[in-house]
Order: sequence, then C-alpha cells, then structure tokens
Amino acid sequence: MASTVTSEKNKAATQARPGYGRLLRTRGAWTFLLPGFAARQPFAMLTLSIVLLVQHTTGSYGAAGAAAAVTGVSMALFAPYSGRLADRYGQRAVLLPGVLVHALSGLTLTALALAHAPLWALFVAAVPTGASVPQIGPMVRARWGVKLKDSPLMSTAAAFESVTDELTFVVGPLLATALCTAVAPAAGLMTEAALTLIGGLLFAAQKSTQPAVHADGEHARVRHASALRIPGVRVLIVTFLGIGSVFGGMQVSLAAFTESIGRPGLNGVLYGVFAAGNMISGLVCGAIAWKVTPQRRLLVGYAGLALTASALWTAHSALLLAGLGLLVGMCIAPALITGYTLVEGLVPAGARTEAFTWLTGAVALGQAAAVTVAGQLEDRFWGGAGFLVPMGGTVLALVTLLALRSRLATHPRGRTVARGVGHRVPVTVD
Repeated sequence: MASTVTSEKNKAATQARPGYGRLLRTRGAWTFLLPGFAARQPFAMLTLSIVLLVQHTTGSYGAAGAAAAVTGVSMALFAPYSGRLADRYGQRAVLLPGVLVHALSGLTLTALALAHAPLWALFVAAVPTGASVPQIGPMVRARWGVKLKDSPLMSTAAAFESVTDELTFVVGPLLATALCTAVAPAAGLMTEAALTLIGGLLFAAQKSTQPAVHADGEHARVRHASALRIPGVRVLIVTFLGIGSVFGGMQVSLAAFTESIGRPGLNGVLYGVFAAGNMISGLVCGAIAWKVTPQRRLLVGYAGLALTASALWTAHSALLLAGLGLLVGMCIAPALITGYTLVEGLVPAGARTEAFTWLTGAVALGQAAAVTVAGQLEDRFWGGAGFLVPMGGTVLALVTLLALRSRLATHPRGRTVARGVGHRVPVTVD
C-alpha cells in the first residue's frame, strides 16, 4: 500500500514538473520534429533575402522593404486559409502543391530582380511567393496537440516550438547574409526556395503524425467555423502584430545601420544576437513550472518587450545595439510562448491549426508593415531611424492588450489541466 502511494506521488511530481527531456521522449515526436525544423528554416531567410537582393538591384531600402512587405501581406492573408484547409483536408494535401508553388514563384522573383524589372513586376511575383509560404510551425504545433492531448507537457511543447522558431532565426539571417554578401545577391533567395521545396516534401511525407481529418458532425462544425470569431484570438492577433513590427523593423534597420557604419557583414551577427536572446528566454520559460496565469504572464512579458523595444533607436554603436537587441529578444519569447499556450484553452481542437496560422500571419503582417515603414524612414532620415517602428508597434499593441485583457480568459469545459493548458471537447464556435 505504501509503495502504491509513493508511486502515485512520484507520478504526480513528474507531471507537475514537465520538462524538455520528457517532451522529447514522446513516442513518434522525432519523426516530425527533424523534417519540421528543416522545412521551417527557409522562412527565417525569406524577408532578409528579398531585402538584400532588391536593395542591391535598386539601391533603395524603400523599394526593398516594399517588395518584402508585399510578400508578408500576401502570407498574412493566405496563411489562415491554408490553416483552415489543413484542418479540413489534412496537412499533406496543402503542403505538396504549396511548396512547389513557393519554389517556382521565389525563383521567378529572383530572376525579375536580377533583370532590373520594374517594381510593380516584383510585387506581382511577391504575391504568390508569400501566399505559398508553408505554415510548418502551426502544423508542428497541431501535431504536438495530437500527441499530447490533455498533457501538462503542452506548455513545454509551446516553449520548445518557440525555441525552435528562434533557432531558425539565429541560423537563417546569418545564412542569408553570408550567401547574399559573400556568394551573390541572389544566392539567399535561391537557397530559400530550394530548402523550402526539399524540407516541405520531407515533412509532408510524415503522414502518421498529422492530425486526423474527421467527418463526424461535431468536428465538422468546429472545422468549418473560423477561429477568428473567438474574441481572445482577435486580441492575440493584435498582440502578435506588435511582435511582427519588431521583427520587420529590426531586419531593415539593422541592415541599414551596419551599412551606415561600413560593416554590412555585422547585420547577420546582430540579428543572430537578437534571435539568440529570444531562444535563451524561450528555453528558460519552458523549463519553469509556472504558477502565474498565462494572461498575467503575457501582460508582464509584453510590457517588458515594449520598454526594451522603445530604447533601440537610441543606440549609436554596434555593441550597444547588440546588447539592446539581446534584451528585446529575451522579451519576445515569453509573449510568443504564452500567446500560443492561450490558444490551447481558447480554441477547440478542430480549429487550432487555423488559429495558429492567424497568429503566424499576424506576425508576418506586422513584419510587412514594419519593413515598409522602416525602409522609408531609413531612406529619408538617419541610419537607424527605422528602430522607431518596433517602439510604435509594441506600445500600440500593449495598450490594446491592456484594454481587452478580459477577453483572454479561458473557460475550459470539463477537466482543467495543470498550468492552464487544456484540451477541450470540440464544440461549435459561436
């Protein structure tokens, strides 16, 4: 009897302290994690590769930012639809044609830029390039949901995915900068297209771990309802728009700043430091058994993000900018992780891939707006003026978050799971 009690206590203690080791021992996880990492890597290269290529061929950061912005807007508009199709027909059915279109349109955009085509032609090619970006991150998160269901490891999985995303943003900008500056201006975008095709096909081949497509009435009603109709999702979209403004503003402004001081090769290094801060704080967030509610964590983390992002424009040296970038990155991860964690409690299972793509699309849309505005600021004012964009975007998003924070309250049906993350019985989204 005593041994049984001890066993139960040990089991409870293990469940109360979910960690990365236990998460990575989930059966079948590695079958989608490795190809998923390969398939999402090009996403971190896309915007910067376009900026560096178009700036080289036109000599204008405004034109480069505008071309990258069209790609981002196109992705933001089409990503939720892609997520809805994946919920309805399966991830493989969406990925296979998507990666083919993306590779072809990316190569077309490259050829037009090298041929010094007019800006409107670059915009035309940028639309399908952005629209066909494979939504690997949301798809991997949806696969974790299938594997873990109501496990407390869901919060750890959200942290792990944020860390994985940021690892790609450490490697991606460094790789894109190295290819565009040391090999050829078009090398970054061409490599991005090739990696997307290969990685996407490898990920699509993992059929056993993709979420099942259900045809019964309850799942069908959830699947056909849009996650956008949930008030909390709309609040998170605004929040993620602000995060996107940081990514976009940093990409253009770091490139302009390093060029202004005569050291363009530092661009990838500085952006890598920024992404490394994000990755480090993501690792820490996933290792903590939080007692604070996700709603409060989001508010505190986002306030820190707005504060640190507001100081970027004051940096006048690469060293100071690296330090501030590290702090900004460390504040982004808690906001991203908590936002994705809240989706688990706000959105029924049959609509979560779409919800995740709304958030990913919001980041892309915020990034698109930021690269456009930051590019104009860099062209018209001093090198580094684009850093005003992350400040404005995060402050506005923080005000919205504070005003509408009550809409993030979750009302799970049935059993409540530890750390505020649950798997609700699918219900019709009203």
